[in-house]
Amino acid sequence: MKATRPKGKSWQNYKVAVTGINARAENPGPGCAVARCIQEHPLFKGSIIGLGYDALDAGLYARHLCNNSYLIPYPSEGEEALLYRLAQIHKSEGLDAIIPCLDSELQNFGRLKSELQLMGISMLIPSRDQFNLRAKNHLSAFCESIDVNAPESKALSNPTFFDTCEKEGWKYPLIVKGIFYDAYIVHSAFEAKSVFAKLVSTWGYPVLVQKLVIGDELNLAAVGDGKGNMLGAVTMRKKALTEKGKAWAGVSIVDDGLTRVAERIIGALSWRGPLEVEVIKGYDGKIYLIEINPRFPSWIYLSHAVGRNLPVAVLKLLSGLTDLELSEPTSGTFFIRHAQELIVTLPEFETVLTEGRLAPQMVQDQIIRSA
Repeated sequence: MKATRPKGKSWQNYKVAVTGINARAENPGPGCAVARCIQEHPLFKGSIIGLGYDALDAGLYARHLCNNSYLIPYPSEGEEALLYRLAQIHKSEGLDAIIPCLDSELQNFGRLKSELQLMGISMLIPSRDQFNLRAKNHLSAFCESIDVNAPESKALSNPTFFDTCEKEGWKYPLIVKGIFYDAYIVHSAFEAKSVFAKLVSTWGYPVLVQKLVIGDELNLAAVGDGKGNMLGAVTMRKKALTEKGKAWAGVSIVDDGLTRVAERIIGALSWRGPLEVEVIKGYDGKIYLIEINPRFPSWIYLSHAVGRNLPVAVLKLLSGLTDLELSEPTSGTFFIRHAQELIVTLPEFETVLTEGRLAPQMVQDQIIRSA
């Protein structure tokens, strides 16, 4: 297939597909925040195409964020089903770029990178090796290789560990995590085994257990250029948390120690694309790496607020620009998340269920036909 993007097309006119557009209050996907960053950039004149997995993904109906929206197959259906659906969408929309926003889908998108490039669709995403090296079940070994502190952790396939763990030096409370998402603080073997079963049923094996470190929770979002350089870091301290430990409120900060850790991570991996580095800054002053997430976080709109719009930086890099025009890092800008009702008409919801897509003209045509 021949690339369809006009030579030298500006990022300002891109048609950009964004995934992860669910908006669950306790654990929202990053996609809506990514779309908002791009739509609110004063120079962006293109369009955002929302890609959702479920008809109840709120971003499908967010007219101020997504110009058109489509359902795509779940990651478990594999890359062939995804490629078939993306080819259909590309035929209708003429996509220039895709920004995947969920851990669980990245490997499928990675396997399709060459095919999508032939279609004229660009992505800034990590390689398979980069993705695997930062995975939760490999994190301890990776941290040791780059001399970065990390809490002791184990990959588990059997929950009986929790019955005897205290005898082995694993004192409660502990953190129990799914291989892709979700983390819970547990205070007993009974609670740990219940969480273990829940995570296995949702994300499969292994389940990770990690020793708890007390301190301030800091997160850093950035983009790696694939050559070992970190671009446009934005750091925040969590001020309020959801039940799942996600930031409900936070404040931008500048932390040189965390910046150095993130630079070391990106340099060691030659990371390509967005990432989030989650750490605990212990009361001993040390920084402990908790997770490396291979995509933008749900709080990424803060990057736009502090003049370091990272989703737009990705588009600029994909278009070949090197001057990202990012402001200097600043501290003291707060964000507070809130839940909001999104009004959806019955014709809109029916169109998504039956057609797997939503465009304003489609809904208008359906209203006329039913009148």
